[in-house]
Amino acid sequence: MVDRKYFGTDGIRGTVNQGHMRPDVALKVGLAAGKVFRRGDHVHRVVIGKDTRRSGYMFEPALAAGFVGAGMDVIMVGPMPTPAIAMLVKSLRADLGIMISASHNPHYDNGIKFFGPDGFKLSDAREEQIEQLMDNSNGDVLAQAERLGRASQMESARGRYVEFAKATIPVDVRFGGLKVVVDCANGAAYKVAPEVLWELGAEVVAMGVSPDGYNINDGCGSTYPEEMCRRVVETGADLGIALDGDADRLILCDEKGRIIDGDQIMALITRTWRRRGLLKGGGLVATVMSNLGLERLLEAEGLNLERTKVGDRHVVERMRKTGINIGGEQSGHIVLSDYCTTGDGLVAALQVITELIQSNKPASEICDQFEAVPQVLKNVRYGGADPLCADKVQKSIKDAEAKLDGTGRVLIRKSGTEPVIRVMAEGDDADQINAIVDGICSEIEVAA
Repeated sequence: MVDRKYFGTDGIRGTVNQGHMRPDVALKVGLAAGKVFRRGDHVHRVVIGKDTRRSGYMFEPALAAGFVGAGMDVIMVGPMPTPAIAMLVKSLRADLGIMISASHNPHYDNGIKFFGPDGFKLSDAREEQIEQLMDNSNGDVLAQAERLGRASQMESARGRYVEFAKATIPVDVRFGGLKVVVDCANGAAYKVAPEVLWELGAEVVAMGVSPDGYNINDGCGSTYPEEMCRRVVETGADLGIALDGDADRLILCDEKGRIIDGDQIMALITRTWRRRGLLKGGGLVATVMSNLGLERLLEAEGLNLERTKVGDRHVVERMRKTGINIGGEQSGHIVLSDYCTTGDGLVAALQVITELIQSNKPASEICDQFEAVPQVLKNVRYGGADPLCADKVQKSIKDAEAKLDGTGRVLIRKSGTEPVIRVMAEGDDADQINAIVDGICSEIEVAA
């Protein structure tokens, strides 16, 4: 793979009007991607959605201009969840989907996510094609005047996604009698999430539904679920749902206000689907960050846990290779491939609520799937040479692995976006785990 100038682990992302997150770069992206995905003589389409960041008003027209100039028709759908864009690309038989969002990041960041005509995120090879054309096009990305595209707004997109989401649960399931708190993070799902829950019959207590362009993820949503937990207890709700800025992930809380993370959600859905005969592939795909307690639970039930590198893209790739239809991350990206090609926080929440209704048990009971083992994660910032190459650092890691042999694990990884090394360990003895992480971090700090 060639060195990347623009693309990171999930499209292009950064601080607005700095680096690559500028409108002139967005224009080049539209021209280059339009050229790459303009195949044949049919009318080419690109679907563009966004979250609620003020900078979306800048990037949306810049991208649209690029695609129109490259000869593609642009369908703008306004603020919509990321998974809605993946769904609409397939539904509209479009050639490309674009989501303008920086997910759970603050308002001053933004990003450009890409989905191919199959609804999946682009391969490395496709991203490299786009990168090469962005800086070396020599004008050949431009369409002739008579082949320019056009741009239009699609008013029915929200309704399409609402119906799609409702169709992911059995038609005879009603949410009547259930009170649900939903925190939309002042983001992309601020209209659709409460609407779906209300149409299914739930009493909805909506939070984070007053976006002003700057308050997305600001003390709310899946990154800051504390206020949602408080509101659940205060209102006597049965469940709390916290989405992130583009609604591709979620964190739940039970009726007692206790957090339910992605590992517990995946465990619940996996066991529920197995009981209903819906589980495929004999297990679950999760990342190296998922708790050891989840792995032990699945092993005890004869199921496999396939681990991947961090990132929902890696999860989806493994799911496609193995045929497993449930995957996700501890952070709340849940991918249910029977319905979605990417993480969908709302669709995952609907599965949990369905089990809540059908089991007639409280969330605190059905979502407490396994006892999580103590897990400690610390970050160490470094400059200059890679401290992981130091002999003392390597020795401390090997010593830790020997101590935890059979009772836990150690995971050391570099951040993909900043000079940070993440040190994680987990095992049955909390004091031992803390000491191990502190010891490794100390050696890294000395070597940094």
